[in-house]
Amino acid sequence: MKNQRVFFAGLFLLLFSFLGAGAQATSGPDYFVGKWSVTAAGTPNGDAKFIVNLQRTDGKLDGTIETAEPGKAPTKIDKVEEKDNSITVYFVGGGYDVYLNLQKKDDDHVAGSLMDMFDAKGERMKDANAKP
Repeated sequence: MKNQRVFFAGLFLLLFSFLGAGAQATSGPDYFVGKWSVTAAGTPNGDAKFIVNLQRTDGKLDGTIETAEPGKAPTKIDKVEEKDNSITVYFVGGGYDVYLNLQKKDDDHVAGSLMDMFDAKGERMKDANAKP
């Protein structure tokens, strides 16, 4: 009887420690939050360069898209869909509903596509004041 109590107590502590370790792993830094310099190659207007600025508000990613056009205000992101190592960002660009898929490559680089037609590459921006 005493052996059973020790066994179940050990099993309970082992299970509890695994649950605690999983919670710590997910509470790390949010990978996609921050500024990303993204280039979509081969669009009809040439290579499109823009800055994707993402922040987490009320548990969800949101933010803006900045272009190099002088005097143009940043475009608000309409929606962000999150998966384990990727996101899809929805916004209006040039009067069209546009989406951008980005997958994590390493700590500071992403790759994906714009509208599933144009290859996109991005790099985390270290300088918060940089322009596209």
